Amino acid sequence: MITASYSQLMARYNEWMNSRMYALCATLPDAELHKDRGAFFKSIYASLNHIAYGDLAFMSRFTGNPSLVPDPAVDLFGSFSRLRAEHASLDQRIVAWSASLSPEWLVESLTYTSKIDGKSRTVPKWVLVTHLFNHQTHHRGQVTTLLSQMGLDIGTTDIPFMSQFDG
Repeated sequence: MITASYSQLMARYNEWMNSRMYALCATLPDAELHKDRGAFFKSIYASLNHIAYGDLAFMSRFTGNPSLVPDPAVDLFGSFSRLRAEHASLDQRIVAWSASLSPEWLVESLTYTSKIDGKSRTVPKWVLVTHLFNHQTHHRGQVTTLLSQMGLDIGTTDIPFMSQFDG
């Protein structure tokens, strides 16, 4: 089982990586962000939108906010600038939420219905929290690959390189 400390580290890592990724993406013209690059979600923008969707879906399940999550294919915010701002706010919310986690909460089970396949599942919360952070990392990896294919380097993505670990 994971710990609250692990969740807090991963929440800070998520915020750190997203801020760097969005800053690099902000240097691109809108057409480049929306260009179909053959990725699972086609474009950089759609991939970023999907990461935000996943974060919203799991925060809804964990906290009830938002009370209703849109369908997975919806463009959540309509523009890169709004997506960037809203995701930054969501990242701060995830950091604050992670600080509230307890061992008791993590071992509880949660029943939810997936908007991806329509199935209901009952899963320990610690497994779902693990998935939240794994989902973010997985899809950020897709975005960083697309950026790399364009000759853009996000830099190191390793947790020990976060500023909190600088000597």
